[in-house]
Amino acid sequence: MENTMKNYEDVDSWKTIMFLYNSALKEVGTKLEILNDEFQHVHKYNPIEHIKTRIKTPESIVKKLRRYGYEISIENMVKYINDIAGVRLICSFTSDIYRLAEMIGNQSDLKVLSIKDYIKNPKESGYKSYHMLVSVPIFLSDSVVDTKVEIQIRTIAMDFWASLEHKIYYKFEGDAPDYISRDLRECAEMVSTLDEKMLSLNEAIQECLEKQEELNLSTKTKESNRQDQRVLQGLD
Repeated sequence: MENTMKNYEDVDSWKTIMFLYNSALKEVGTKLEILNDEFQHVHKYNPIEHIKTRIKTPESIVKKLRRYGYEISIENMVKYINDIAGVRLICSFTSDIYRLAEMIGNQSDLKVLSIKDYIKNPKESGYKSYHMLVSVPIFLSDSVVDTKVEIQIRTIAMDFWASLEHKIYYKFEGDAPDYISRDLRECAEMVSTLDEKMLSLNEAIQECLEKQEELNLSTKTKESNRQDQRVLQGLD
């Protein structure tokens, strides 16, 4: 995408790039909905609770380029800002996160550029999420442009914590008092404990249901065998 876009210098360049990022969001969003529908069809279970999409604002892009020390330009924006187009997948359980990541990675027309696992390696703040940077081909009338999209996958509990953490730090403009940061890290640990407990409960429920199904099947088999024996006895 960098090579395709770096020659744009007119006013329309911004609109063109935003068109590409919006198109990429539509492509990735459709793929994720299909994966979710297929999973429901095959396994009678939806791994995705809901999907959020967003395009970074011009102000956020400029602020990030300045923070990184890059000149404000279209080329640098495309090259160095990886989360202009973002998709967030909210799941019920941590096991869903890695299952979805594997399914996304298996998509033949998506290229996984990088992975950051903040679940196994949380940020110092306590932030947890699974980040995938992918590129998706956007087919235009006269060309194909690979466009980057960041996919974040997290549980409902992780998303709850991250949303509140963002609001709190926004109020302090990133410079919150130490005790606030400490309490947020403690809350992050509580969220992790909650996720682990809910996953454990879900696995226990599934195991219980499987045993019940096996018992019901065994009971039906025995009853069928008894009926067959009665039929055979009647023929004798």
